[in-house]
Amino acid sequence: MASSVEDCVGHCSGAKVTVMRSSAAERNKASILDSVRRIIASDQPITVLEIGSGTGQHVTYLAEHLPFVTWQPSECDQKSLTSIKSYIQITQKANVLDPVWIDTRDPVGDWGRGALNGAPFDAALCINMLHVCEWKATEGLFKGCDRFLKKRGILIIYGPFKVEGEVCPENNEQLDSMLRQQNSEWGLRETAELKRCAASSGFVLENLIEMPSNHKTLVFRKSDD
Repeated sequence: MASSVEDCVGHCSGAKVTVMRSSAAERNKASILDSVRRIIASDQPITVLEIGSGTGQHVTYLAEHLPFVTWQPSECDQKSLTSIKSYIQITQKANVLDPVWIDTRDPVGDWGRGALNGAPFDAALCINMLHVCEWKATEGLFKGCDRFLKKRGILIIYGPFKVEGEVCPENNEQLDSMLRQQNSEWGLRETAELKRCAASSGFVLENLIEMPSNHKTLVFRKSDD
């Protein structure tokens, strides 16, 4: 991917801690905050499950600016989980819970390994994941959110996508091609495919928000059933 991730050293209570730092996360965190703030459109206390929290930069930044939200980060590799914990320690955000293990390819019953105490959640957030995982993980995302979101809960997905089968502009075409060369199961997802996949788990696409750098935010709403 075009984004680079590097290890950095931070400090917490005088002790050194190692965190991962993504240049893409630094660039897009402000615009993601803006879109999440508009989607939530409230200052009432809510809980949000972040799936694929990566380095931990997004969740701690969002927690700082949306203090009425209790955030539950998650990841499926130990290095990322350690980085998320370190960001929480450095930023001292009390509204970010300890990260849990979630691999959306796993059965829904394995999500959080029994530690999802905040469920059911009001919303879920997934940033820059779907184009770098196999389709099974995308299916699992919707199935898991059906299980762990409240009725009428929202699933917010940010990333680059194909709309009506088209990839625009040229740099997204290059990204799609590069990803598919790395792994034949990766690549930009078509919004039409996502809508069908979402419907099978009781979600409908409620909004599509254009974002900087030719990315989009998709807002799916869980049904009342």
